[in-house]
Amino acid sequence: MISVFIVFAMFFLFYVNKLTSTLCIQKEIPEERQPMVFRTINLLITILLVSSYVEILFT
Repeated sequence: MISVFIVFAMFFLFYVNKLTSTLCIQKEIPEERQPMVFRTINLLITILLVSSYVEILFT
């Protein structure tokens, strides 16, 4: 179960980063702000994935 979730999480994070890159290009976010945008989105997605795993684990 954990290996399936880890593979799903990695795919999900990769896809979200790809979408974030597209967002930065489309909205013309300056280069110096892009790392902050990526860090914020990755942190929020990681919190979402961990809470989803904990919910699945204890259900």
